[in-house]
Amino acid sequence: MKKLIFLAVCLLASGMPAFAQTYQELCDRAVTYTEQDSLPQAETYIRRALKLEPANPHNALLFSNLGTIQRRQRKYEKALESYNFALNIAPRAVPILLNRATIYMELGRNNLAQADYSLVLDLEKDNEEALLMRAYIYMQQRDYKMAKADYERLLKVNPTSYNGRLGLATLEQREGKYEEALRLLNTMIAAKGENRQLSPSQYAMLYVARAGVEKDLHHTDMALVDLEEAISLDSSQPEIYLMRGEIYLAQKKKDLAKRDFEKAISLGVPQSDLRNFLQQTGK
Repeated sequence: MKKLIFLAVCLLASGMPAFAQTYQELCDRAVTYTEQDSLPQAETYIRRALKLEPANPHNALLFSNLGTIQRRQRKYEKALESYNFALNIAPRAVPILLNRATIYMELGRNNLAQADYSLVLDLEKDNEEALLMRAYIYMQQRDYKMAKADYERLLKVNPTSYNGRLGLATLEQREGKYEEALRLLNTMIAAKGENRQLSPSQYAMLYVARAGVEKDLHHTDMALVDLEEAISLDSSQPEIYLMRGEIYLAQKKKDLAKRDFEKAISLGVPQSDLRNFLQQTGK
C-alpha cells in the first residue's frame, strides 16, 4: 500500500496526472500552458493528445498549434515539419498555409513561401496578408510589375492599409518614380493628426521612407530634417542612423557618420555589415 501511495506522490510531484486524461483535457491543458507562455509543457500535452488519438481529424489544428509553439521557440525546422503534418490532414486550410509561409520566410526559402501565398490567393483572392507578403517577395525578386499588381489589389481591398501604401511607395521609389513615391508618403504623413490608429513607430518609419526618397533626389537637408523627426518619434529604429550616417559620410562629416553607424550597431545591425562604412570614416 505504501508503494502505491509513493507512486501517486511521485506522479503528482512530476506534474503528470495520476489518472488517464481525455483527448480534450490534454488539448485544454496545452492551451492553458500556451497562455502562460510555458511552451515546453504545452508541447508535451499536444504530443500526448496526438499519441492518444492519432486519427482524430482535429489533429490538423493540434499540429498547427505545435508548429506555432515551436516557431515561438525559434525551432523553425521542427515548426515546418509540424505545419507539413497539419497540411497533410487539411491541405486547404488558409491559416496553416499562412503559418507555413511565414516559416519559409524565416528560413529564407522565399520561393516556397511565394507558392504558399499564391495557393492562399487561389482560395481567398482578397487575403490581405498573402497579397502583402507576395508583393514583398516580388519586390525582392525585382519583379516590380507583379509586385505593383499585388499592392494595388491589396489597396483595392483595403484602401487604408498602412503596409500596402508604404510598400507601394517603396516600389515607386525603386522604379525611380520619386514624385509618385513622395505623393503617397506625403498623404500618409499629412494624416498624422487625424489618424490615431498608427503608432509613433509607424509614423517614424514614414519619415524614414520619405527621407530615403529625398536622399535619392539629393535633397539631403530635407532628408536630415525628416530623420530628426523620426528620431523624435522612435529613436530605436536602426534605419534612421544608417541613412543619416551615409548622408554625413557623403558630406565628409566623418565623426558624425561614425557616431551614427555605431548607434546602428548598438541597435542590432551586425558590425560586419558596416565595416566598409566605418573604414571610410577613418576611425
